[in-house]
Amino acid sequence: MTYIKKCLTLLLAFGLFFQVIPFSNVTAQDLTTKYRVYQNDSLLKEFSSLNQAKNYANSFSNSYVEDVTTREWVYSNFPQFEVIANGNPLQKKYNSYDEALQEAQKHDKAIIKNLHKTGIVWNNFPNFVLYQGDKTLPEWTFETLEEAKKEASKWGNTHIIDLQSNEWVWDNVSQEKKEEFRNQDPIYEITAPSLEKSIKSSYLEDAISEALKIEDSLIVNTKTKQEVYSNVKTIIVKQSDRIINAFYHLDQAIPFAKNFVRTSIEHHGKEIWFNDPNYEVLQQDNSLKKFNTIQEALQFALSEEQTKIIDRRGKLLWDNSSRLTFWGWNGTSNRATIMGHVDQAVGLDVDSPTWFKLSNATGEFEDTSDAETVKLLHEKGIEVHPLVHNQFDGKLTSAFLADEAAQNKFINDLINKSVKIGVDGLNIDFESVYASDRDAYTAFVQKITDAAHKNNLIISIDLPRGSVAWNHKTAYDHEALAKIVDYIMIMAYDQHWSGSEVAGSVSGLQWAEQGIEEFLSYGISRDQLILGIPFYIREWKFDSNGNLVGNRAIYSYAVEDLLKENEYTSTWDERFNQYKIEYHKDGFTYVFWLEDEKTVEARLELAKKYSLGGVAAWRLGQEPASFWNTIIQTK
Repeated sequence: MTYIKKCLTLLLAFGLFFQVIPFSNVTAQDLTTKYRVYQNDSLLKEFSSLNQAKNYANSFSNSYVEDVTTREWVYSNFPQFEVIANGNPLQKKYNSYDEALQEAQKHDKAIIKNLHKTGIVWNNFPNFVLYQGDKTLPEWTFETLEEAKKEASKWGNTHIIDLQSNEWVWDNVSQEKKEEFRNQDPIYEITAPSLEKSIKSSYLEDAISEALKIEDSLIVNTKTKQEVYSNVKTIIVKQSDRIINAFYHLDQAIPFAKNFVRTSIEHHGKEIWFNDPNYEVLQQDNSLKKFNTIQEALQFALSEEQTKIIDRRGKLLWDNSSRLTFWGWNGTSNRATIMGHVDQAVGLDVDSPTWFKLSNATGEFEDTSDAETVKLLHEKGIEVHPLVHNQFDGKLTSAFLADEAAQNKFINDLINKSVKIGVDGLNIDFESVYASDRDAYTAFVQKITDAAHKNNLIISIDLPRGSVAWNHKTAYDHEALAKIVDYIMIMAYDQHWSGSEVAGSVSGLQWAEQGIEEFLSYGISRDQLILGIPFYIREWKFDSNGNLVGNRAIYSYAVEDLLKENEYTSTWDERFNQYKIEYHKDGFTYVFWLEDEKTVEARLELAKKYSLGGVAAWRLGQEPASFWNTIIQTK
């Protein structure tokens, strides 16, 4: 993490590498991801190959493949047909009408909806129901009267109700039998909200005839206590959520509802038909426009900023309001200092206190963690991912990585403590690791990540900006590590550092962008990458002969006072896309490359340009409050 020990890191990495690994001229394959697979609005995975992305997308319903740079869909298996049975949408949707029909026919009171059009394209709501006495069976519903009569002929004492009129329209009960029923004690009771006193009848046909005259009436068999008939119109037509009519049957309701705009039909409180487009584009929760197809909605949404697409039921399908997560390291374990850092850090999502340090090769660690700080940060809505470091000691780390028992002790104790104090994850910052320990370090990261994931902890790892040209010679196997951890921090600073022989920017914008591209070339998912940004500058000191005689790190918050105290010149340096500041004092010339609100914004825009997961600042407390105004407006 520290920018003071980079030279030692590189010297150790290169020196020990050449002892054990021969030089290779093999050019690494560019594995930069270009396509993202989503299921609805949830990002599933990234791919460099379109075919791989398509094949993966086909493993999921409601999935699509998005071009990372344009956010346009290059493939979609979003279904066109939806089956609703008894008012409940089935989880599976269908790309073809025939598939939907095959499924719909398995259910009673089912409909098929074409999601790209208004209305419905098929339903099997029955038109007639058969009763024997006052009992019916689930399978005794029919589309035609002839079908109902055919079944009725197999049974005695049956009758048929027309579900469009709710009337008794046929029976095979003799007149003599009807009179016999009428002479028995009354067992059918009619009730309704409008009736002051219930009405009783001995014969069901008579009771139904009477009930048809009374709105919202019910008939109950007083012996069995069962409801045997309802005159309640359960198909409800609404306009803008206001009831405008009610019907017995869906086929009656649809022609009526089509005469109005913004209407819907509900059955037993569940929406089964509507004449609005299925897809709606919102901007900051305000409706912009509705569309019949999601592709039409997408094209419109891409033309606007901060938009999202929802379906009729409010399900979020696509979201353009991308938001970078902002991480920050504290560089300290002190509670008061940490809370002081976050007090001005408006928009901070993840905080990383320096709490855990590998103490020795036996796996013991120094623990300066504080459960109360975790609690206070959580109250502010900030996740806590403490930094875990190795003292940046290659010799110590090599001995530790050679001892499996030491690693097990370290991992077990660290995870147990992390769970106990309630942190959300751990940030692994092992620097100055020998190149000869490359495989051992990868194996260690795998073990600690496995243990963390079992306890619902997130693992992030800090990796130097480096270069793809010599990545294979270092301790850090980017491709392997990316498959293990949840997040990778690109330490895209110290382009020029305390040991540099020439003056230059801490992090030129071109250099930082090239670092992003190189990390992506390892095949690391974009949302997995967090871009490290500096909250400090490096000032370079030259004597009267122009010789470089020293340098120092200056916190960004101190730059304003420095400029006020000295007369300076400011020139644009295209090498770094930053302003070069120069002033003279006591016979020396001082030079630095400015880090201000504009460079912070430029770094956030880089993270957005490459669709990264976020940015991380080294370190909190070094910045003026004005940086956070830029961050909250840009992220």
